[in-house]
Amino acid sequence: MQRVCFLLKVRQDRLEEYKARHKAVWPEMLDALHRTGWRNYSLFLRPDGLLVGYLETEDFEKARAGMAALEVNKRWQAEMAPFFEKLDHGTADASMMALEEVFHLD
Repeated sequence: MQRVCFLLKVRQDRLEEYKARHKAVWPEMLDALHRTGWRNYSLFLRPDGLLVGYLETEDFEKARAGMAALEVNKRWQAEMAPFFEKLDHGTADASMMALEEVFHLD
């Protein structure tokens, strides 16, 4: 199992709405994440907008490609893009750069 951690930056003026959107993620989006291999997926948000994402998957690039191919993900990413300060590749999912894991206690 591959553990993946990534960082993004949410605009401070959109923090509350960002949190509210994630309390009501579309059921079809949740199903798509499960079907494409996203496991133990969590998002953590600091008050200044730093977003830390964590997930486990067999193959991160395959899981990302699986989501990128789905219409529900295209709709979700289009709606969520304005929440972020800077997206290097246009959408949050395409801009996720996995951090290097340097330690794991297990």
